[in-house]
Amino acid sequence: MNKEEALPLINNLLLTADAAYLTTIDSEGFPQTRAMLNLKNKNTYPELTGFFNRIDNFTIYFTTNTSSQKVEHIKNNPRISVYYCKPDEWRGVMLNGEISLVNDQKIKEAVWQENWNMYYPKGVTDPDYAVLKLKPRLIKLYHQLNFFKLEL
Repeated sequence: MNKEEALPLINNLLLTADAAYLTTIDSEGFPQTRAMLNLKNKNTYPELTGFFNRIDNFTIYFTTNTSSQKVEHIKNNPRISVYYCKPDEWRGVMLNGEISLVNDQKIKEAVWQENWNMYYPKGVTDPDYAVLKLKPRLIKLYHQLNFFKLEL
């Protein structure tokens, strides 16, 4: 598979996968994986399409609680892996790199969803509301029996 074939497949998967699986490393050096909201999913979060159209295709944002273990893991070791997949179609894409906490209030407001008040009672300025940003260094696509690797 070449780059011209792979890039649309990668983008499609990022825009349609139901969830993203984020893996961090805990304080004992073991991986911890959990499902995250796929904010790039154009069906689930159509209002975020404009936001993601203004950034490069592979930059990923997640939201979480500042008090979560994953934030503690990231502060200790920002190296992570994210996996998006459609198992019934034998498709998956893995991105890895160093993830960071976003301090830019405009970005936090741009991804904010009103129904998140149940998790963050103080709204978009809640101190427990965190946004994470990944600009990957490596992407690996698995598409049926094909494989593609892209180093950024």
